[in-house]
Amino acid sequence: MSAERNLIIAIDGPVGSGKSTVARRIAEMLGYVYIDSGAMYRSVALKALRQGIPLDDAGTLTELTRQTRIDLRVDSRGDGSQQVVLDGENVTAPIRTLEVAQAASRVAVVQGVREVLVAEQRRAGAAGGVVMEGRDIGSVVFPDADLKIFLTASPEIRAERRWREHQQKGDSIDLTRTLVEIRERDRRDRERATSPLVQAPDAVVVDSTAMEPEEVARLVVMLVREQATRTTQTQSK
Repeated sequence: MSAERNLIIAIDGPVGSGKSTVARRIAEMLGYVYIDSGAMYRSVALKALRQGIPLDDAGTLTELTRQTRIDLRVDSRGDGSQQVVLDGENVTAPIRTLEVAQAASRVAVVQGVREVLVAEQRRAGAAGGVVMEGRDIGSVVFPDADLKIFLTASPEIRAERRWREHQQKGDSIDLTRTLVEIRERDRRDRERATSPLVQAPDAVVVDSTAMEPEEVARLVVMLVREQATRTTQTQSK
């Protein structure tokens, strides 16, 4: 495993494709650090909502982001889960509400916000040994990542996954409405001017429509080990 420790694994894909679940499991299997870039945008969105900042006020949102400290920590329970700490407060649960998710998708299109958070993401993953997931990790944050995965699934399956996720939390949401929101989120992510959702040319596409998260994770780990072997062979020449 030592040959793999310094690799940077980038996982991108649309909302509901299973990135967080799969990335967390991959990190656990490899002994890597898991970095959820989306949690950073959700944290900024939560702070903006709490302070009543309009989500279309780019200047204020950018300044807010500069003045915000976000720490991603491994949960002390030792189960590989992640705690998100916003300015010293554990906001792991609050950032997962539907309201914050929708706000985060609007905050994420602000160029200044993305510039600040991309710099933080690069700093966090620079040493390698990380699995970072988001929508622009392989295309913008780490264009030279050792392995890039573009994880996708049909809109219908993604909507169902998101619907079930909220049902488990006790949120009452409509499946048909969820599908509409998934399609709208896809459009917004693809069409934003700064760091749009795109498949990097050298990314491996994994369609998880008919796959369980564990299957996807094991497939990616196999690809990581193959890449680690190639990297070792190249370095030894």
